[in-house]
Amino acid sequence: MKIEVWSDFVCPYCYIGKRRLENALDQFSHKDHVTIEYKSYQLDPNAKEAPGKTIHELLADKYGMSVEKAKHMNEDLGKQAAELGLVYNFDTMQHTNTFDAHRLAKYAETKGLGKEMTERLLKAYFTDSKLLSDYSTLVELAGEVGLDQDDVTSLLQVNKYASKVRDDEEQARQIGVQGVPFFVFNEKYAVSGTQPVEVFTEVLDKVWEEEKDKPVLQSLNPKKSKTTYCTGDGCEEAEE
Repeated sequence: MKIEVWSDFVCPYCYIGKRRLENALDQFSHKDHVTIEYKSYQLDPNAKEAPGKTIHELLADKYGMSVEKAKHMNEDLGKQAAELGLVYNFDTMQHTNTFDAHRLAKYAETKGLGKEMTERLLKAYFTDSKLLSDYSTLVELAGEVGLDQDDVTSLLQVNKYASKVRDDEEQARQIGVQGVPFFVFNEKYAVSGTQPVEVFTEVLDKVWEEEKDKPVLQSLNPKKSKTTYCTGDGCEEAEE
């Protein structure tokens, strides 16, 4: 079974969705027959490398709310993350452009370390408050997962793997991805947003049983279920 996951490293629901999928896979008896491929998706391609505002201030500006209300919203989101063992340090997060981080992840894939790099980048942003547009930071993180730091320095300077990132984004447009996280199972079943672990478990079982069905992309979000996802306009909860 192949699972493709479109996500962004500054998307809070992407990290939560990733962990819920992993928890479901831990309970899946055919886990050894599942491969996961992480796809690039930029929520804000025009984001500055260093906007100079806190996450709370950026959220307040986006939705026209007070900074205090934005803090409360982020606190609630942090609690959801904590239930999965994730630590979100909103007060010190450094929102930035993620294009270079996605290029690094694409390089890591070629070395068999795509999953490790993806996890490290997410933790670096949400927990460690690292600036993911800073080359020295990316080189340091790459070294932590076992990548050659000299190679990473070189690829960052010459914009290598940019086309791979753009290809993922174009594929997302072609299949109608409007927000992330977005999960595609065996190129025919789609799940959008951060679903509960139980939903991922049901989807895994269903796809395993019906993997020989005609290759038509079908949504497996439960009817009238609440899901959370991020788009370029922000993160929200919606009812399917």
